[in-house]
Amino acid sequence: MTEHLHEGEEQPHLLLVDDDPTFTRVMARAMMRRGFRVSCASSAEEGLMLARQDVPDYAVLDLKMAGDSGLVLLPKLLELDAEMRVLILTGYSSIATAVEAIKRGACNYLCKPADADDVLTALLSEHADLDSLVPENPMSVDRLQWEHIQRVLNEHDGNISATARALGMHRRTLQRKLQKRPVRR
Repeated sequence: MTEHLHEGEEQPHLLLVDDDPTFTRVMARAMMRRGFRVSCASSAEEGLMLARQDVPDYAVLDLKMAGDSGLVLLPKLLELDAEMRVLILTGYSSIATAVEAIKRGACNYLCKPADADDVLTALLSEHADLDSLVPENPMSVDRLQWEHIQRVLNEHDGNISATARALGMHRRTLQRKLQKRPVRR
């Protein structure tokens, strides 16, 4: 479902806000190939600054980022242009956050991993598909915990003590959890 632009039409502007540089680079390239002019930001603050300079037609926001989340940025973007179509992307899907995103004005909500075709379909669809908000096989609680620990550890550059403090757990408890193999789904 690729939207082709007619000659003379201005390219639609997409703002991509995600703190994962690899995902952002790949998604930006894919969306440019689909006819979008893409601006990228790695934080909600940077995304808002870019949006104020050049208001986008579409925005794709990561739910969980360092600093403000995509849910905090969402209403600020809609203040700039109430017609903007905003999609929330997350690796941590839950019905509660999906409903909250839609309530705050998101046009849709997608679980990672999502490819450019999924993003395009979600941005252009008229209604959020509530059945697809949470995958059929959501991650187990143990896997979610393991993923979260890995993310926080990465945010603290592998520093176990700083990660333990950020997670509110004892350093030795964290070390024990890190010694275990990752839980399958």
